[in-house]
Amino acid sequence: MLTAVLLDLDNTLVLFDETAFYLRYMERIVPFFEDLLPGAAFSDRLLRGIRALRKNDGQVSNQDFFMDVFCDGLSDRRQAIWERFLRFYESEYDHIPVTFQKPAGLENVIDQLQRQNLKLVVATNPIFPQVAQEKRLAWAGLDPGRFVLLTHLGNMGYAKPHPEYYRQICAMIEVPPEQCLMVGNDGINDMIAGSVGLKTFQTTEAGVIDYRAVTKGRDVREGLAHAADFSGPLAQVPAVVARLMA
Repeated sequence: MLTAVLLDLDNTLVLFDETAFYLRYMERIVPFFEDLLPGAAFSDRLLRGIRALRKNDGQVSNQDFFMDVFCDGLSDRRQAIWERFLRFYESEYDHIPVTFQKPAGLENVIDQLQRQNLKLVVATNPIFPQVAQEKRLAWAGLDPGRFVLLTHLGNMGYAKPHPEYYRQICAMIEVPPEQCLMVGNDGINDMIAGSVGLKTFQTTEAGVIDYRAVTKGRDVREGLAHAADFSGPLAQVPAVVARLMA
């Protein structure tokens, strides 16, 4: 029996060049913090904090874990730094140039899944605040209200590709892993869901992403790719769901 479908966001529900966006993102966010942290120091702390989230073991939220790493030695500025992050995502984030497109049949896929009374989750890597996740979801023209959960920095204690990230989602939506399907483009971050019992569907629209290019040689993900139970364009997900519910 299938009860819930988890959907990755970046290059699953919305397609865009992550390398180009990352570079433009850094061009905007570094000057925004210049009075608190010089450019190189800020960039290093930001990447170090994001990478460290792979090690969070669920004892604290990703937000607290990230801020502990980012603000190491800067405890006197911690609150000001967090407020600055929020201000950036609420204002400047909208002005980052981005070219994106929606995968074919996106609205129809979401409509069909909702008609099946499935719980829908946006299972995007929870390394950014809620406001940033919602703004990227808006690129796809999707309202957060259509989903029972949108994972973000503040509501998760694990990050991809930690298997416990998927167990935490299942606990939050009160659905056993065996009754969930994870849909995403990434063989490491998304398909690892299969290791804890979820069925997996790897989308093909985005192709292979060179994450090392995104971080200028510093890989932000580690691990082996996992084989998917199903693969194909996002538009094929409802057919797979129908098979799993039969």
